[in-house]
Amino acid sequence: MMTAKERWLAAIQLQPVDRLPFWPKLDGAYPRAQAPPFCDMKVDDIHDWIGSDKHIGIVGCIKEVRKKTSVETRTDDGIQRTFYRTRFGEMAMVRKFDVASQSWHPIESPVKNLGDVKLMTEWYSDCRVELNKDALEQAKSQAKSIGSDAVTCNSIGKSPLMHWVEWLAGIENGHYLLADYPQEVEELFEVVHQSLLRKAEILTENSPSDIFYMVENTSTTLISPQQYRKYCYRHIQEYATIAKSSGRPLVLHMCGHLKDLLPDLSQLLVDAFEAFTSPTLGNTTLLDGRAACPDKCLIGGTNAVLWTRMAEEIIDQIEADLDALPHHRGLVVTSAGVMPPLCKPETIKSVCEWVKEYKTRM
Repeated sequence: MMTAKERWLAAIQLQPVDRLPFWPKLDGAYPRAQAPPFCDMKVDDIHDWIGSDKHIGIVGCIKEVRKKTSVETRTDDGIQRTFYRTRFGEMAMVRKFDVASQSWHPIESPVKNLGDVKLMTEWYSDCRVELNKDALEQAKSQAKSIGSDAVTCNSIGKSPLMHWVEWLAGIENGHYLLADYPQEVEELFEVVHQSLLRKAEILTENSPSDIFYMVENTSTTLISPQQYRKYCYRHIQEYATIAKSSGRPLVLHMCGHLKDLLPDLSQLLVDAFEAFTSPTLGNTTLLDGRAACPDKCLIGGTNAVLWTRMAEEIIDQIEADLDALPHHRGLVVTSAGVMPPLCKPETIKSVCEWVKEYKTRM
């Protein structure tokens, strides 16, 4: 029997496994939506009850040092304001806490106009990324405590275009600004990219994490394939080259529509695509992914809508999708995105037990 860590790493490297790894993605909102005893349990304990192959994030070992700029976050009554300050002005991001999902959602972006683009470029240009030795010791302690019970991960960050549309400018305004002021926005992209390159170097050279992520949230509902090729592809290829030079696996978290990007994704030096989401919520089946990207691990294969159904229906769909594949190397069956709270732990456990008994073709 492989350990959870061994099973995960073998799958990511497209090596044979004793059985398919299974990881339902439970977040902090999941327990509070469940009936007793699960509502009083920690997420890690629910995973143990289900029998999951666990996947745990550990602390990153980097810090940002600034001389002429600063950042400050204030939280008051469910509203969080982050102030980006420069010599020539400041910007603010506003986020609101959503109780049901136990997460913060942006309601105001810091970059609203060309002046803000220039301020944000100055803010990023002033950032020097360094190794955080105290955090590194903490990460080593966490990794030692977890041992072989789970695969551990670190996030490097989010590539500039995706960070731009998600956080800095917002989707609609971000596209307007990129169209109206391409030179200025691309200059901002470049300084963000340089910061991420340094983060990738420090993390992959020092962190005890098993795998590393770019948390991209890529989807052609947010950006076009042409924009992906122009901006994301080169950036991600450079992060991947750094990871490869250190012998560390790089995974792209991409939870949206990917089908039109598969020819481009197949050329990237990354090891896996995580949150690989099937129709109807996504638009890419496991067979689509395996046919276009034969050397990439696919982590996902389901979707949130499917997980709102009965266990038998979920199993039937997963079985049909797995049976269609030429082989089962390089697969981790997960909920793709976050597991919907409507799906009960008992349902997840039934699916987990079925996945563990599925007859794989390696």
